[in-house]
Amino acid sequence: MSLPLPVAGRARAWRYARDLIHRYPGLFRIAVCLHLLAALTGLAGPRLLGDLIQVIQLGRPEGDLDRLAAALAGCVVLQAALTRFAYLASARLGERVLAELREEFVERVFTLPLSTVEAAGTGDLLTRTTRDVDALSRCVRFAVPETLIALLTAALVVIALVALDPALAVPLLVGVPLATASTRWYLRRAPEGYLRQSAAWAVVTDGLTETVEGARTVEALGRQSQRVERTDRDLDESWDAESYTLNLRTAWWPVVEVSYVVPMVLTLLAGGWLYLHGRVTLGETTAALIYVQQLINPLDRLLSWLDELQVGAASLARLVGVSAGPEPRREPPENPEDTRIEVRGVHFGYRPDREVLHGVDLVLEKGERLAIVGPSGAGKSTLGRLLAGIHQPTAGSVTVGGVPLGDLAPDRLRAHVALVSQEHHVFIGTLRDNVAMARPEAPDAEVRKALAAVYAADWVETLPEGLDTAVGTGGLTLSAAQAQQVALARLVLAGPHTLVLDEATALLDPRTARDLERSLAGVVNGRTVVAIAHRLFSAHDADRVAVVEDGRITELGSHEDLLAANGTYTALWRSWTGN
Repeated sequence: MSLPLPVAGRARAWRYARDLIHRYPGLFRIAVCLHLLAALTGLAGPRLLGDLIQVIQLGRPEGDLDRLAAALAGCVVLQAALTRFAYLASARLGERVLAELREEFVERVFTLPLSTVEAAGTGDLLTRTTRDVDALSRCVRFAVPETLIALLTAALVVIALVALDPALAVPLLVGVPLATASTRWYLRRAPEGYLRQSAAWAVVTDGLTETVEGARTVEALGRQSQRVERTDRDLDESWDAESYTLNLRTAWWPVVEVSYVVPMVLTLLAGGWLYLHGRVTLGETTAALIYVQQLINPLDRLLSWLDELQVGAASLARLVGVSAGPEPRREPPENPEDTRIEVRGVHFGYRPDREVLHGVDLVLEKGERLAIVGPSGAGKSTLGRLLAGIHQPTAGSVTVGGVPLGDLAPDRLRAHVALVSQEHHVFIGTLRDNVAMARPEAPDAEVRKALAAVYAADWVETLPEGLDTAVGTGGLTLSAAQAQQVALARLVLAGPHTLVLDEATALLDPRTARDLERSLAGVVNGRTVVAIAHRLFSAHDADRVAVVEDGRITELGSHEDLLAANGTYTALWRSWTGN
């Protein structure tokens, strides 16, 4: 069962957003000032139009009419120019804030323990890095500037209307309770609804990813109907979550629309009554009606973007929530004394009620080659992940040079121990970039040497541009075997003193896999190698073999000694060789 990554509280998310904006005070002030000037310029239009009507009604000279018309046209042009530059300033500010948020998010993800990421599942992290980032990007680019404009315009329009005649502003008070009450009702329910909607989509993504990645296994085991049922359940939950937020909007919007119309009608009636009694002029009544109409547009934009802001706030909370996870490992006060790895009394379980490893003891000496074998589900890979520092034991200890692996920061941990599993990834870029990402400063000669060490030199030399050949999406597509060879070359170049190979050669044919194992044995001379595999030729070449059964090491010794003992290893070896 997946354990979703944390979600930040509303206060923390908005505090983080405020701090991000405060990093660019100059751009923020420029954007606000331009929006304010654009809104102020827009207020002159209704008043000038009202004066224009008054001039026509009173039959004043045409010169006054021309001046008012020119002033009105000038205000329209000026407002358009100010609005354009205000949008540009807001977009520039938003892009910088969004870029910094993305960078900090990626940096934080890289500091998370791999066990935390794996426990969360692929769907949760993938949804945060794609759907949530896209939603927040849309919010920063459009919703935030539009909301800022709407707030400034609405406030200034109310001030202008009160300045024109306080009596003409009274009808606004009728619409305020309707809009306020309905909006507060919506805001109390929307954040939780959108968080649930994002979480439900993460579950859908997780399920689809598992189905696609394990398609062959699903087909081989005849589990298609179960995966379809799982997808249907996930989609039903996603549909329920989205229906909830849709129902909120469906109930909220009609009330908001009524709150727009009622003040407009009442202003028209009040203005007409005041005009008939000589309290206001026809021009003032016209200006008041235009101001109320002008108020509807920013309020409408504000409330329509408020929904987008709720989506953005939920996405922001999920992105910021990554930093609310486990604290990054702190450096221990001492350095590892040597490269000796010791496992003492280790117990471990992925769930509190189910233990996978039970009291495991093991010592890995410098330069030793250890093969871990055993039946499927015995705990081989789990032990390998503890040796690589990915998981931390629930009891007991795993240390390197006397220092617990869990106390080492990820970068220092990988300088001591590295894991290569069946999973591999080819990044977009050149072949050189893919191999040298472990040591970006490595010269081409060392990159070629690492590729040669894993028997990849032959096919690399046939590439059209050699190490400069683009691979990954949009470039040359590497076969599964080639991609695994690149991953192994990357590991060789990184140079940790202990390597944990969790069936790293499973995707290669037996001949190539055996060549790779022998090649790695020569390249990593002086380093400790832990090989976890069902192919027992690696056990034959190892210094020692550990047999894991039901979460315990039941046999430990050399290949020859274990064969002579005629135990579990002997049965596995005979099954493998057919003798």
